[in-house]
Amino acid sequence: MSDLKIAVVGCAGRMGINLLRQIAATEGCVIAGGTERSGSDALGKDLGALAGLDDVGIMVSDDASVVIASVDAILDFTVPAATAEHANLCAEHGTAHIIGTTGLDADHEAAVAAACEKTAVIRGANMSVGVNLLLGLTRKVAAMLDPDWDIEVVEMHHRHKVDAPSGTALALGKAAAEGRGVDHDTVADRGRDGITGERKRGDIGYATLRGGNVVGDHTVVFAADDERIEITHKAADRTIFARGAVTAALWSKGKGPGLYGMDDVLDLT
Repeated sequence: MSDLKIAVVGCAGRMGINLLRQIAATEGCVIAGGTERSGSDALGKDLGALAGLDDVGIMVSDDASVVIASVDAILDFTVPAATAEHANLCAEHGTAHIIGTTGLDADHEAAVAAACEKTAVIRGANMSVGVNLLLGLTRKVAAMLDPDWDIEVVEMHHRHKVDAPSGTALALGKAAAEGRGVDHDTVADRGRDGITGERKRGDIGYATLRGGNVVGDHTVVFAADDERIEITHKAADRTIFARGAVTAALWSKGKGPGLYGMDDVLDLT
């Protein structure tokens, strides 16, 4: 069987470089394209050289439509507006769309939902195996504990991250809400400042920390009177996300249209 042709959109960023390296290191797939925004210094550079590898003979492009039309799957860890545009193009060309972008609003979500009707979309707030296990554990623990156990999600990321809480933190909160059988948006407390009053029974709270070059730390705290349970995952390198994304792309081969998650890819359901 031929190798899966994968492109990386936003290929010159920190995550993009990691994705290119992971594709090159993984059997069964090849670097087949890469895009950057117009005006980027990376345009015209060989994708292999950009990632510190041997040349692959394919240059960085600013034409996402042409790149997406020529590959089997794209890896997308960009920004919400770009991801929505990429979703439209993937739907048009039948290209699998692997989405790690977070912070999408209602319009962006609508574009992704529409694309799912025409192509395979694999979306994960976090692509690592460890975080997806954490999601499953959070759901199970929340289901076993009554609302007298307060739930707080604490996350820390590098100073350059632009959205808060992180997509992974929100996914953890939603997993806890699912375990409890409640609507997440009704019980979510995403920020506290000033005189806030007492904590509401049954709320799921969020705390956000930013600083340094922290790749990603997430802790789910279950707190009752006189005892506390904490479940933590700490990412030391972006390679774990790149590895998961490439695994998802390989898994997408031959899959029909629809929205899939990392629990499908990793068979964690």
